[in-house]
This record gives sequence, C-alpha cells and structure tokens, in this order.
Amino acid sequence: MLRIGLTGGIGTGKSRVARLLAQLGAAVIDADQIARRVVEPGGPAYDGVVARFGRGILHPDGTIDRRALADIVFSDPAARRDLEALVHPAVRAETDRRIAELAQSPEPPPAVVVDIPLLFEAGRAGDFDQIWVVYAPDDVAVARAAARDGTDPERVRARMRAQWPIEEKARRADVVIDNSGDWADTEAQVRRAWSRLIGKAAAP
Repeated sequence: MLRIGLTGGIGTGKSRVARLLAQLGAAVIDADQIARRVVEPGGPAYDGVVARFGRGILHPDGTIDRRALADIVFSDPAARRDLEALVHPAVRAETDRRIAELAQSPEPPPAVVVDIPLLFEAGRAGDFDQIWVVYAPDDVAVARAAARDGTDPERVRARMRAQWPIEEKARRADVVIDNSGDWADTEAQVRRAWSRLIGKAAAP
C-alpha cells in the first residue's frame, strides 16, 4: 500500500483533489478532521490547549472556539508553535494508527492519501512514498478562500503567512497538481498522476 502525502495551501483546492482521489480508489485520511477531534473535550490535546490558552477560548458548552484560537495563533508565532507542539503529536499518532489499520485489512487499498495541510511544517515529509502538492498562485488562492469562508482577504493572507510558501512546497513535491485554471484541467492532471502511480505499483 503506497502512502501519499497530499498538501498545498489555503485556497489551492487540496480537499477537492482528495475527494477525487477517493473516487479513484484511494483511502483518504483527513488530518484536519483529526486535528479537530483531538481538541474536542476528552480528546488527547484538549486539556493542554485549554491550559496554554485559557478558558477564554471556550464556547459555553466547553468546546474550543476555533475562530478565537485562530485569531490568537495567527497573530503570534510563539503561540502558534505552542499549539502545534500540543496538537501535531496527537494528529500524527492517530494518522499512523489509521494507516496501520488499512495496511492490515484483508484487502488494503492501492494507496492511502493523507490530506495534511502542514505536512512540511510538521516535519512529515519523510513519512510518505510520494508527496503531492496542489498548487495555485497566492492571488487566486486568497480570492477562493475568502469567497469560500466569507472572510476578509487579509485574514486569509495572515493565515497563509503562517505556512510555507506554496512555491517552496511545489519545489519539494514528487507530483505537482496545478489548480490555477479550471477544474477540468485539474481533474485530468490528477487522473494521469494516479494512473502513473498505480501502474508503477503494479509493475513487477
């Protein structure tokens, strides 16, 4: 079972590429979804996050107000590093558990795709057989993310500044999916890359 790390930047269309890969036969693990779960009450990172950032980041029901937390960490690099130190190990442990479970299943998929926005930032590049980066230039990505989330473009840019530049991610990738144009072209790129990958895996 091949392990693909799928990453990109805010607004590049990474999640849509992940959904297509699932349709093509990959098992997809969403690291963002896991990150949300590990900070839920009772989750492995919850107590540490609340201890570090205070009860002011909580909703009345005790759940973490993700927007309030984001406003803190995206304006304070030290706070962001503290959050990552609390959350990343828990996300990594759960991701690895799911990969192992898939590998041991009676009919494992040909590949598992881990959709992980902070793949490079979290030092996970060495965990995968291939790294795929979904690319779009910053102006396109900002416009998409602002429209999708109904938020101010400057808020999007602040989040982008907290991540590696998309050009650097693309430079380090095994496969670059250019999603700066229309979706039909992107889909064709993904299908070609998947066919090459599965063909290589099946070769003697």
